Amino acid sequence: MKSLALLLLTALSLNSCDSTEKAETSNRVAVEEEAIVQAPEFNADSAYHFVERQVAFGPRVPNTAEHYKTGEWLIETLRSYGAEVQVQSFQARAFDGKMLNLRNIIATINPGAAKRVMLAAHWDTRPFADKDDENQNKPIDGANDGGSGVGVLLEIARTIQAAEHKPGIGVDIILFDGEDYGQPDESDFPFQDDTWCLGSQYWSKNKHVANYKPQYGILLDMVGAENAKFAREGTSMQYAKNIVDKVWRAGNRIGYSDYFVYTNAPGITDDHYYVNTVAGIRMIDIIEYNMANPDDYFGPYHHRHTDTMDIISKNTLKAVGQTVLHVLYNE
Repeated sequence: MKSLALLLLTALSLNSCDSTEKAETSNRVAVEEEAIVQAPEFNADSAYHFVERQVAFGPRVPNTAEHYKTGEWLIETLRSYGAEVQVQSFQARAFDGKMLNLRNIIATINPGAAKRVMLAAHWDTRPFADKDDENQNKPIDGANDGGSGVGVLLEIARTIQAAEHKPGIGVDIILFDGEDYGQPDESDFPFQDDTWCLGSQYWSKNKHVANYKPQYGILLDMVGAENAKFAREGTSMQYAKNIVDKVWRAGNRIGYSDYFVYTNAPGITDDHYYVNTVAGIRMIDIIEYNMANPDDYFGPYHHRHTDTMDIISKNTLKAVGQTVLHVLYNE
């Protein structure tokens, strides 16, 4: 009787393959939905304030007083939210020969947890507006390029500290320095390799903890502009496609499909490139992609003086911050 029943079920399934697959998919989705852990609310007003506070210091260019003061504020702020903070001070020579005094700022949340996720952004700003038509030799505000990613991460740290229910993993927030001191496309100096992302290059060779190996990492860069679109960046897809899938699925599931779009974008060199290739840690990059004009990958404010608070959107900060929190709480 079991064999006959099996044959009958097989025949029925062959005759209704489409409906069976749909039912299985529906059941699987239902189970996934039931398993969702509710993350605490990400406060976009607070994140916006953190971006605004950074910009108020002035351009955070290495070797300046504004850069130093911002770093001290970041360290104090992360410690105030209960994180264990390490400062990785180092020097790196820029493409123009200048020796830069840099600091990677590393905040550890729930240090006892074996399973960990790494979140990162860069906190320095571009020392010149090489894409602008005017005042090209003056530094930019960097509200979006630098400020937005840091603002989201500070709010994530604050939210976790204030929440009654904590994520069941450890979280390491790394603020890389010296990311934006790279050689311009048009330069009087001979072309040099690896002039960007100085902080992540150094950290990848000198991790703050020996044999540090989180499950994966998420880099936030330019995550605050109004109506931003985040495509699936090529380097992320090459090294950590399953993490891209995880994050994009989360963003779409909780209502941010207008931001996390299923469009593939070319790969770029950003901090995650060195974390993947040198540190051997899978890391993705959530970074704006200018779908309206792919020839200008990052948008009309990039490395220009228009990268001010005027382009920062609380809705975009919310979409990114809530999505990352959702991912952390559902590990």
